[in-house]
Amino acid sequence: MIITALVFLLILSILVLIHELGHFIVAKKFGIKVEEFGFGLPPRAFGKKIGETIYSVNWLPIGGFVRLLGEDRDNPEVEKTALKELKERAFYNRPVWQRSLVLVAGVFMNFFLAVIVISYLFTQGVMVPTPRVHVEKIQSGSPADEAGLKQNDIIKIIKFTNTDNINQEVVIKNGDTLIRTTKDHLGERLTLVIDRDGRELTTEIMPRKDYPQDQGPMGVEISNYEEKKYPLWQAPILGTGEAFSLSFELAKGIVKTVWKLISFQPVSKDVAGPLGIAQMTGEAVKFGEKAVLELLGLLSLNLAILNILPFPALDGGRLLFVLIEGVTGRRLRTNWERYVHQAGMAVLLFLIVLVTINDLLRIFSK
Repeated sequence: MIITALVFLLILSILVLIHELGHFIVAKKFGIKVEEFGFGLPPRAFGKKIGETIYSVNWLPIGGFVRLLGEDRDNPEVEKTALKELKERAFYNRPVWQRSLVLVAGVFMNFFLAVIVISYLFTQGVMVPTPRVHVEKIQSGSPADEAGLKQNDIIKIIKFTNTDNINQEVVIKNGDTLIRTTKDHLGERLTLVIDRDGRELTTEIMPRKDYPQDQGPMGVEISNYEEKKYPLWQAPILGTGEAFSLSFELAKGIVKTVWKLISFQPVSKDVAGPLGIAQMTGEAVKFGEKAVLELLGLLSLNLAILNILPFPALDGGRLLFVLIEGVTGRRLRTNWERYVHQAGMAVLLFLIVLVTINDLLRIFSK
């Protein structure tokens, strides 16, 4: 429990800090004054000013934040100072393209983190589909057990005699073919051609007509997935492609879920909020480092997609206001923009409550 909590907090902190680091780096690059870069959320435990920026550690150890000069246009330091240079370094006084890049930098960093994690996992070995069907597990006393099948055997061919007394064979390249062929010949004697450690062997088996519900006619668990490790030069290419593919699928799911939430439709039990993520973290910890990293990568992509949505209070919502200004050449009223973001934050908090309720219903319904 303690390890799960620590890993959960570590994952959230990494995700938010990486996100805020993106804003920090690009803001510094454009000369925008960064007033504070905080680890954790206020209240502040302690901080140290290095140059013009305060680097702080805060009491709530979740995530972090970046405070830019003039992020809102009511900053008294900007409005009252007579220093022209300081006003020019305020966020709201920077060109539209610079403010846009600062806003999307956090999203980019979350996507980049996901690419790094996924690429690393590709170098460590990932399960990929192959044209080979191999034995994962054999049920004791089943036809497969009696036929002498062993774990990791590759089932290559099934031979049988049809109703016209003609010998036929089916090449097995996927699990569906094996399952379909087996069910077409229940109670009949079949010949399996298998590969065992590079040696081709044959054995006879009779798929049973009556079998336990949690087993199949042969009593064997199969898979056509095998672990494959990719070289360091190839992994980033594949990792980037996989990140884009996952992002597209996650985006579809997020948009669908948000629509269901705001229209008060029931959402899938697979949708997870903070409690659900904590639960998934616990499951990932049980499976080890790879599972935790995989969860980190998926959550980083989720955070990137959520933040780029053109919804008030999110980076995408703030970006929308900046782009409107760029197109129209006019700034929206500060108070109006602030109220919109505050309303957006209220809606987001309400959605989080709904998703948390969904988490609780799923947890206690088990």
